[in-house]
Amino acid sequence: MRPVVVTGLGAVSPFGVGVKPYWAGLAAGACAIRPLTLFDAAAFRCRIAAAVPESPGASPRRSRADGLALGAAGEALDDAGLGRVERREAALIVGAVGGGMLEAEAWYWARAQGERVPSWAAALRSMLPGSHAGTLAHRLGLGGPRHSVVTACSSGAVALAEAAELIADGVVDVALAGGVDAMTRLCFMGFNALKLLDPEPCRPFDRDRRGMSIGEGAAFVVLEAAERAHARGARVYAELAGHGMTTDAFHVTAPQPEGEGMTRAMRAALAVAGLDPRGVGYVNAHGTATPQNDRIEALAIARVFGEGRVLVSSNKSMIGHTMAAAGGLEAVATILALTHELVPPTANLGTPDADVAFDCVPRVAREAAIEHAISNSFGFGGQNVTLLFRRA
Repeated sequence: MRPVVVTGLGAVSPFGVGVKPYWAGLAAGACAIRPLTLFDAAAFRCRIAAAVPESPGASPRRSRADGLALGAAGEALDDAGLGRVERREAALIVGAVGGGMLEAEAWYWARAQGERVPSWAAALRSMLPGSHAGTLAHRLGLGGPRHSVVTACSSGAVALAEAAELIADGVVDVALAGGVDAMTRLCFMGFNALKLLDPEPCRPFDRDRRGMSIGEGAAFVVLEAAERAHARGARVYAELAGHGMTTDAFHVTAPQPEGEGMTRAMRAALAVAGLDPRGVGYVNAHGTATPQNDRIEALAIARVFGEGRVLVSSNKSMIGHTMAAAGGLEAVATILALTHELVPPTANLGTPDADVAFDCVPRVAREAAIEHAISNSFGFGGQNVTLLFRRA
């Protein structure tokens, strides 16, 4: 099995376009969860979300999600210094859920109101999640294996794990992997109907947390075989040293009450990396801020790493839950935490939950020189993924 390293980063987040504004917002503990203006939310209990302020690659022929993906993926490839020849053999793995649903919703609503609308074939061609991979491959010249991942909120993290396996097994030498999701009415309405959204910005691991906040964005990383990256003199951010993927097979939306699947995913990542739990200093938590999920994740982390030993924080306190993009955005944040020796905080955390036996880095980032960190992503249906990164 060949070592796999990260040589390029790209992000489009509620803080703006690019990795620099994304990291600056996280490091400052800023909260990008604001009143939602992308569509009318007046009828809902929750009217706030973390939307991207401007969509890169905007075009009448592309969905909002395609634009977000192009912005992040293009930045990652440029950051890695990959030219036309290298891109021709690169694999592409994209995690997505919503696809072009935002545009499909607008088309349907206009048609229902009796307005003149384009043909359904033209309007809905980018609706399915798999459309993003086609757009990226065509626009960015990616000619290797191509795969779309739809595993709910763990999709972006699964994309990174599968890309790493292709490289480790020698199928390809380089891959672009990540996740994307744009805000949609369907998602916003659905989580409101489930009563999982907090009318105020979410507070992961807070004693008085009341639910999550919805976000949107995209993040991609370039993964390479370590030998190839070093041979071409590439800058290496970190090594993707291990990953674990498990399924609870317990409930459509609720995690297994004891965190059994989460625990197995974290232990599997440690086993692949050949690392003792004591070697991990930071957990970038899934941390949705729902009462049940945070408690169960904290229980699973304690079982693997022991109570109180690792730092834990949730990016969702600042950018909301970005659905399929979450695994990619949080992986980028974890890599940058290792690179900058700074752990992003859990914003909005006022009163720590006594049942969460960790320092969750409330409100202010923490300087910490850490050699290994993990990023957790857990999706509906009990789809659990842990990525383990080693500092370069």
